[in-house]
Amino acid sequence: MTFRSPALARAMVMAAMLVLGPTVAEVSHAQAAAANYNLPDFTDLVEKASPAVVNIRTTERVRQRSGAPGDDDEMAEFFRRFFGVPMPGAPAPGTPPRRGQPQPQPPQQEEQSRGVGSGFIISQDGYVMTNAHVVADAETIYVTLPDKREFKAKLIGSDKRTDVALLKIEASGLPRLPLGDSDKVRAGEWVLAIGSPFGLDNSVTAGIVSAKGRDTGDYLPFIQTDVAVNPGNSGGPLINLRGEVIGINSQIYSRSGGYMGISFAIPIDEAMRVSEQLKTAGRVTRGRIAVAIGDVTKEVADSLGLGRARGALVGSVEPGGPAEKAGIEAGDIILKFNGRDIERASDLPRLVGDTKPGTRVPLQLWRKGGTREVTITVTELEPDGKARASSSAKPKDEGAQASKPNALGLVVNDLPDARLKELKLKSGVEVELADGPAARAGIRPGDIILRLGDTDVTNARQFNELVRSLDKSRIAAVFVRRGDATQVLTLRPGATSAR
Repeated sequence: MTFRSPALARAMVMAAMLVLGPTVAEVSHAQAAAANYNLPDFTDLVEKASPAVVNIRTTERVRQRSGAPGDDDEMAEFFRRFFGVPMPGAPAPGTPPRRGQPQPQPPQQEEQSRGVGSGFIISQDGYVMTNAHVVADAETIYVTLPDKREFKAKLIGSDKRTDVALLKIEASGLPRLPLGDSDKVRAGEWVLAIGSPFGLDNSVTAGIVSAKGRDTGDYLPFIQTDVAVNPGNSGGPLINLRGEVIGINSQIYSRSGGYMGISFAIPIDEAMRVSEQLKTAGRVTRGRIAVAIGDVTKEVADSLGLGRARGALVGSVEPGGPAEKAGIEAGDIILKFNGRDIERASDLPRLVGDTKPGTRVPLQLWRKGGTREVTITVTELEPDGKARASSSAKPKDEGAQASKPNALGLVVNDLPDARLKELKLKSGVEVELADGPAARAGIRPGDIILRLGDTDVTNARQFNELVRSLDKSRIAAVFVRRGDATQVLTLRPGATSAR
């Protein structure tokens, strides 16, 4: 096409550029984005890691119905029950079989499948790691390698608290997965899972770490991911981009039974500590200090002058246990254990559990506005320990000290010496009536008030005087014992109500 006017030609070219410009720009932008983000390619990583990921199949033996071939058990039972005679043609009980007659067969057992899971090889001589729930109650455990070799595995040991199990197969020169450092895992990094979801061997899924230290149990600070994990993935490895195992896929959050976007993995550091004990002793030994604990809320921290919410609030102390011997009391806040800070209540059981029984450990407490140091001797956590039964007897107090609620909504009574001795308390008052702020906070008649703020409660008169002196613009901390447990409740004083 020829344009007679140069101006018209330039105008047509400019119009074409305006039309085509955005398309060219979009293509250039997409190319630049792809070059900048460098999305990971997992192919080499999967090819290298897959040979060490195994399928785990468990079975149990089920008894078959006994009897001679051709017997009809249901018909025989019908004749015996309704006619009181054997089924026609059947021998009378105790009659020896005639020559040539088929002999009664002993009960037979048939091997039936119990479940399918995943695992991974951690040593060339055949040690395999998986979840405890994958192999629980199994009579026989089969480990199948990606090259289709199958082995009967020996269960070295399992630990239900951490859901870790260690198996051994008789083989050598096996491929193994290197172990990473789960403490260095960062939220947002790419990870992948390999396992046998629904029995589909060596299935690979990928995603990112969603969060670290997710609390779902006393001894399991889980790694949370968005990697697709389904039934059968349990026990398989969670692998970083360096090909290292950083966790064992263990749980999913689900309302349907399938993957819904959140999965959890046991940090490999925790799992290896457990597996080493299983390998050497066949079981896991944990420490205990015999306290019940709870979280410290911002309100509790403010009311006790702690500054910020941290530590583990002691709710009860087992009589005669290590904590009582060390001088720890209900209402104390444990700030440090063996020099390590306790940020959340869930930090304490892990630190105590990892401590060898018999070890003397320094411990820092917050009590009555200040810190104090004690030394505690850790004992062994017994499996299947039974909780102490608390006394439910609450004799009626003999002398009420107030007839209408105070500014906290409480009417309290003195505790007789015999009652204090029964409860193993030095002092305290019993709640007769809870109204207003106290009722809203959950205090009930029969509860024992031990402290108000940093002051021990000795009798009803003293307690009511303390309440009258409270600043109504500030929250007050009340230490309340119910049964064997002590909790700290925060109340704001209100106007004294009359009844």
